[in-house]
Amino acid sequence: GRHLFGVVAMSAKGQIVIPVKARELFGLEPGDRIVVLGAEGEGIALIKESNLANLLNTVVKMDSIIE
Repeated sequence: GRHLFGVVAMSAKGQIVIPVKARELFGLEPGDRIVVLGAEGEGIALIKESNLANLLNTVVKMDSIIE
């Protein structure tokens, strides 16, 4: 499940183009909202907003089961 999609260049405006294979694999469509996460010294991660919402809902449900 690990992938290397290639190298992209950042524009002067800070924009990057997500490679086609990555967009297809993760079901990214024009207009999708992407959350940009980062950890200093670690790197940057991108996650589709709807996937993050689903993940957070799952964590909240698991937390309520544990209590």
